[in-house]
Amino acid sequence: MDFALSPEQEALRDSVRGFARRTLADRALERAHDPGYPWDLAAALGKQSLLGLALPEAHGGGGAALLDAVLVMEELATVCPTSADVFQAGNFGAIRTLSEYAGEKLRDRILPPLLDGTGLIALGMSEPEAGSAVTDLRTTARVEGDWCVVNGTKMWSTNSTDATVFLVYARFGPGARGIGSVIVERDAPGLTVGPPETYMSGEQWSLLTFDDCRVPVENVLIDSDGFKRQISAFNVERIGNATRALSLGRLCYNTARDHAATRKQFGKTLSEFQGVQWKFAEMTVQLDAAQLLLYRAASDLHDGLPRARETAIAKYACNTAGFNAANESLQVMGAMGYSTQTLVEYCLRRTRGWMIAGGSLEMLRNRIAESVFGTRFSQRAS
Repeated sequence: MDFALSPEQEALRDSVRGFARRTLADRALERAHDPGYPWDLAAALGKQSLLGLALPEAHGGGGAALLDAVLVMEELATVCPTSADVFQAGNFGAIRTLSEYAGEKLRDRILPPLLDGTGLIALGMSEPEAGSAVTDLRTTARVEGDWCVVNGTKMWSTNSTDATVFLVYARFGPGARGIGSVIVERDAPGLTVGPPETYMSGEQWSLLTFDDCRVPVENVLIDSDGFKRQISAFNVERIGNATRALSLGRLCYNTARDHAATRKQFGKTLSEFQGVQWKFAEMTVQLDAAQLLLYRAASDLHDGLPRARETAIAKYACNTAGFNAANESLQVMGAMGYSTQTLVEYCLRRTRGWMIAGGSLEMLRNRIAESVFGTRFSQRAS
């Protein structure tokens, strides 16, 4: 098996690395502690043709492979975590589902602002009674002539405070087979975007309330039997989640390594203490192993989308390795790591959130176990 990148991939990686270091590094800490969406940064990434990089050329994207987008995100995240969040929204999140399933008319109307950085899409999936049990969602959608009418509530939606458009999971009929999705623009009548709420990471989200919210019927992406198709596209989001978790772990690892190589205590550098050396040895193994699993998941595609098993394994490994690296790096750096003067404490908070978002570690374990035994294990009460 050849683990080497192609010359084209190396050139892409090196180009983005240079761009990130030249234009993104100086304000990375400032951006990390600003809860507002960085529209200037989105415009800069759009100008570099990085938004939509992994979308088909026929849809206005760059036509790059998913692994290429992973390589780009790694370079962005290890310099400026916020830029990786913008890149996620422009390649890995709800935008991918929109690109996969929208009709040409809807796609041509909604996608261009998302690709030039003037628009932002958020996913409306979770509800008060439907988190990991997403098929319990209660938001409904019904078609009335030229309109689709949406009723319900969505919460925990990343970028919902600032988004210009929402991809909303909704129930068109009973059971999992009745679940589909619809595009709702921010100014749609009947949509209320609540005040910002704050996560532990400092990110913000807003409650979305749909009260007879009316959108054109052409905004319906899938109106029946679409849950499995949407979750297949959602695996792309999980690849982005995994990549950011791993990359922020590496950012912390690199920061702590440089600190340990120069910081002196008791007459010698921290790197000379065996206890510190072992921390870095363990982090190195975990990060490298998780990266290989991530690259496998981003390369082994089915119909252009990641496979569920490989995605679950990669996300579990990257979430765990990224958080452990951030946590151990903070410990190595002591008070400096715990302070807001470096990105380490911020990365710790961010990587902790990704162990919940996009599929909790517990749900990923269930999915992996099902692949081991070749059967579904229902988590529902009998």
